[in-house]
Amino acid sequence: MTSTGKADQSHRLLVERGVVDGVRVVTVRGEIDHAVTHVLREALRFKNGTPPPLRIVVDVSGVTFMDSSGINVLVAAYQQVNATQGWIRIAGAQEPILRVLELAGIDAVITCHPSIEHALST
Repeated sequence: MTSTGKADQSHRLLVERGVVDGVRVVTVRGEIDHAVTHVLREALRFKNGTPPPLRIVVDVSGVTFMDSSGINVLVAAYQQVNATQGWIRIAGAQEPILRVLELAGIDAVITCHPSIEHALST
């Protein structure tokens, strides 16, 4: 993975962006709540008004907590890429995070994969 931006840390969240085979890969570690969603939101889109990436994999294998704020960011990113015929996929969600995604019904809209590799190859 080649880096397209610096890691950004805000309180309990670390987000790294990269590109693998033309797909933006956003790796997230820590806790996603209202106080830090701006960090995740910025990592999922291009800056300076350029269009959002068409294909995104969000690696949440290092996420230990996510509330509805994180879900809202993922839904907004889904709506952006879906409007341009792109896609977003979630990779590596551990059981507590996967349960939150399932309860909210996000897994029915954004496909969840066990790993980054699986999300990229599907």
